[in-house]
Amino acid sequence: MRKKVALIGGGQIGQILAMLTSMKELGDVVILDMPAFENPVKGKALDLAEMAPHGNYDSRIIGTSDYKDIEGADVVIVTAGKPREAGMTREDLLDINTKVIADVAKGVRQHAPRAFCIIITNPLDAMVYVFHKVSGFPKQQVVGMAGTLDTARWRAFIAMELGVSVADVAGTVLGGHGPDMVPLPRLTTVGGVPLAEIATKEQIDRLVTRTREAGTEIVKLFGKGSAFFSPAWSAIVMAESYLKDKRRVLACAAMCEGEYGVQGLFIGVPALISAKGVEKIFEIQLTEEEKAQLSKTVEGVKKTVSECRISPAEPLP
Repeated sequence: MRKKVALIGGGQIGQILAMLTSMKELGDVVILDMPAFENPVKGKALDLAEMAPHGNYDSRIIGTSDYKDIEGADVVIVTAGKPREAGMTREDLLDINTKVIADVAKGVRQHAPRAFCIIITNPLDAMVYVFHKVSGFPKQQVVGMAGTLDTARWRAFIAMELGVSVADVAGTVLGGHGPDMVPLPRLTTVGGVPLAEIATKEQIDRLVTRTREAGTEIVKLFGKGSAFFSPAWSAIVMAESYLKDKRRVLACAAMCEGEYGVQGLFIGVPALISAKGVEKIFEIQLTEEEKAQLSKTVEGVKKTVSECRISPAEPLP
């Protein structure tokens, strides 16, 4: 029996998620959106189905506005919510998207209570917290996409700057999904060579700044809306690791309960994603400077989360 992947939100990211899920044959696909957008997501599903003979994939793809159609989903990826526009911060979206994610969490809890849930909606660190609290799901079952995307951007910018293959760049980014995130140049390598040995301090500082402002850079270029290709692929990497038990170690917004001195927040950290969900968080020995940077981003996430107005769900039976 094929796996089932439910995509909550059929906009730019949602439709790319549907295409990638289908082409990689991770499972059958359900694209769910509000009733007002039911026909467009049905059209997208049909369009993808008509592409299947050339793509040589056999995933069943449907569009719907009825949560009953996500029944029994193995993975749920949430993109629903208002996107950022030029001049907006992720926090500007807080009140609007808190309501959206709370409603989504209730629908997923009712119809796909065993699904591994990946949240993409911004402000991400707060939205994954809202989903977790409202759904009542175990912490292993809920994760935010952010760190995977932030690390991809860090690697991409290094490859662009140095003229090397992205395949040879290894590194990670910690913290919240925002301007205070913490790239770790000290632990970044290119083909095994420490970054500091092949890039100047000025280059590294510039790369750190660009990574922290990557989302804003794209929003400014678009004028309206935010990134969609890279967030979609980042979520697919996470979903694939879960569905295929690939046991990837990926930077992602996972619930910390003491790790890195963080308690009860979803923060970008290296985590093992397996068929068990978020199986383990790995703690890196940080320098005092890195600890200070992480503390700053944690305080920012804590402030945003404190402003979320939610009613936690009763514990699942």
